[in-house]
Amino acid sequence: MKRFPVVPARIEFDAQGVPHAPDFGDVYHARAGALAQSRHVFLQGNGLPQRWRGRPRFTILEAGFGLGNNFLATWDAWRADPERCARLHYVAIDLHPPRLDDLKRAHAASPLPDLAAELTAHWPPLSPELHTLPLDGGRVLLQLAWGDASQWLPQLMLEADAFYLDGFAPSRNEALWSAHVFKPLGRLAAPGATAATWSVARPVRDGLRSAGFEAERAPGFAYKPEMTRARYAPVFVPRRTAGHPLSAQVAPDAPRTALVIGAGLAGAACAQALATAGWQCTVLERHLEPASETSGNRGGLFHGVVNGQDGPHARFNRAAALLAQRSYAPLIAAGRIPGQLEGLLRLAGADADLQAMQALASAQGLPLNYVQALTATEAAECCGLPLREPAWFYPGGGWLQPGALVRHWLDRPGITLRTGVLAHALQQLDEGWSVLDARGQEIAQASAVVLANAGQTCTLLEPLLGNTPHWPLGQQRGQVTIVPGETPGLQRPRIPVAGGGYALTLKDGNLVCGATASLQDPDPALRDADQQFNLQRLRRLGIEVDAEAVPLSGRVGWRTLADDRLPVVGAVPVPGASAQRVRDLPRLPGLYVCTALASRGIGWAPLLGELIAAWASGGPFPLEAELVESVDPARFSVRKARKAQAGAESEDGA
Repeated sequence: MKRFPVVPARIEFDAQGVPHAPDFGDVYHARAGALAQSRHVFLQGNGLPQRWRGRPRFTILEAGFGLGNNFLATWDAWRADPERCARLHYVAIDLHPPRLDDLKRAHAASPLPDLAAELTAHWPPLSPELHTLPLDGGRVLLQLAWGDASQWLPQLMLEADAFYLDGFAPSRNEALWSAHVFKPLGRLAAPGATAATWSVARPVRDGLRSAGFEAERAPGFAYKPEMTRARYAPVFVPRRTAGHPLSAQVAPDAPRTALVIGAGLAGAACAQALATAGWQCTVLERHLEPASETSGNRGGLFHGVVNGQDGPHARFNRAAALLAQRSYAPLIAAGRIPGQLEGLLRLAGADADLQAMQALASAQGLPLNYVQALTATEAAECCGLPLREPAWFYPGGGWLQPGALVRHWLDRPGITLRTGVLAHALQQLDEGWSVLDARGQEIAQASAVVLANAGQTCTLLEPLLGNTPHWPLGQQRGQVTIVPGETPGLQRPRIPVAGGGYALTLKDGNLVCGATASLQDPDPALRDADQQFNLQRLRRLGIEVDAEAVPLSGRVGWRTLADDRLPVVGAVPVPGASAQRVRDLPRLPGLYVCTALASRGIGWAPLLGELIAAWASGGPFPLEAELVESVDPARFSVRKARKAQAGAESEDGA
């Protein structure tokens, strides 16, 4: 999917405060009232709130988010309904989203002030992503895709129960009512899905019918005598491939129970996301305490990424960083976990060209509240260190204590933690999975199992899958150094700084720096040579420490990483299966992995948890299909199959 910079909406307000879009020659809502129009056209037009009652989840897809009035009306109706669904998913696309100032002005006199305030407080950057916003304590999940609907719709992974079609008039915004938009709706529709729009234009009704909907006219709102409503009733429903993520969910009628193996960042993130989605989770940890391995470090960084290609790695990291910021900000602000979210600097290199950095960010449409290019002087003033090179400043970056985050996530309803339990083997049942100990005795069973136990993931899978998978995972030893805060003359950064190493100041004033990286190195002891290596890296940041005069301490841990430096997250492929596409590789039902977090566990964890919850529950996914496939464990088998086919074709050609 090609990304384009987001062009914000140009909005004008008339004397009555009604917002206009001069570029489209249209208004954002009827003068009779935005909420009244939303309730009549989109809620009543889709049979709401009646249709969501008693359901565990209800998903709405909107084309044309605008100022969010339809979302606010839906959210308000959901909150007011005592028989509402347990969780409301609302996914919306908009090519020209409003700037935050315009959104606040539009809702300054909102009849739903609390909901409008929460929406504006969580308003994401206008970068070309699928932004995930957990609202209402996580019971409402709003996903906003900024960009062209014809590009986003084929990439969305969900089953929509209702469609809101609310673009500007077809005569003024033809692209949003084209066949390229209507065609994917049938693929995204759940059985019995409905659709509604205020428009009765012939191309709209024809487009819905071409996507498998039966469309009809209904009484309209205010000055419009008629509107359109529709129900999905296709003559033929194409079957999804066995490996499609929406086909790999736990059976809808199975108990919502899950076993998560591993109580580090990965396991805790998966457990809290599943519990938020209504699952009962049991977390099994082989150590006596959670976060006993690498997640037990005193502090770790989280931030985004910028690179020239803006490929899957950069885009995945950007999506993860934005969700991490939204997840961690309230926890750090409330003092629930030690940390700091006041920005992070990443050195760009002594030969970096500031103008080229700024041009790169502009070309990729990266807003200033995501990343800024700073001169060496600006960067030095920002962190209080004598830096000598330009740097990227990530306003949403920072640091936190991972162990505290793990304990916070695990301490919530729906999660049971069992420590000192070593999972030795897995056994597939008729309806779910059983985890066994070394004597073959059952530890627990559930409908789903999530392997989030880092380097032991493949060890558990090998007996089950017959010495597969052959995933290219490695173990990397890392040693961090802690410099006492009372060290005379110690310069400590006001915000974390990274670049060929990193430095952050803990709440107690101590300085953490590091980290070394050596593959297949099992030595658990602190090494003087590694301490010296970390101190040498500090000099690039302008920090001098005399190791002979300072009592250094530190910690050793091991990171699991894949050869492509992306995590491994998703449903486990069936052993021995082969396919040319990731989505075609069949999966073992109810068995998922979340591993290879490398050195980015803190920044990735919230997104990985949401990914696992989407795999197990059947979406909506918090990433577009391309990025889901880029971290899917099936990618390794597909690469192997493609390589084999390419070799065979080469031999045939010879």
